[in-house]
Amino acid sequence: MPWQNQAPLGPVSACPLSGRRLLNGLRVFPHTESGTIPTWVGVGGSPESVVRTARHGFALMLAIIGGDVARFAPFSELFGRALAEFGQPVRPVGVHAPGHVAATDEQAWEEFLPHLEKTMRKVSAERGFRPPTRAELMRDVAPGGALHVGSPETVARKIADSLRTLGATRFDLKYGMAGMAHAHVL
Repeated sequence: MPWQNQAPLGPVSACPLSGRRLLNGLRVFPHTESGTIPTWVGVGGSPESVVRTARHGFALMLAIIGGDVARFAPFSELFGRALAEFGQPVRPVGVHAPGHVAATDEQAWEEFLPHLEKTMRKVSAERGFRPPTRAELMRDVAPGGALHVGSPETVARKIADSLRTLGATRFDLKYGMAGMAHAHVL
């Protein structure tokens, strides 16, 4: 559901759940040529968030940071069913996943994985879960895994496979990782 460039319809109110200001009826600047801004909602694996996205008629962006990509296929299917149930038009599904491209698979792994490991140790300590092992990260780098890391051919193949597996039409590669050398992310 794109934002529309319209005059405000009345006073701005607060969302009863979060207390944040609602954006209903507010004008968006700068104006776009089409008058709309396509809006996607990122979800990380909760069926409730998928259904909520469909209820509001937004496009769905599956945020996949680990594990098997195929485990998200039921969310794509749920999204399609929920859109139909809510009388919403068909909306696209996209994938947002981390990755890194280098000349060879091995070079990409060497440049990316140490920084991902460090980041995951920090995040897991903050959020109370066990950090992934190197073996688990290597499974995520393998075909079907969530990490799109490798040579250009490897990453292109994984992106195409992920899109096909999830019935998605858009792929956003979260490129780079905290601490990576600038030369490696160019």
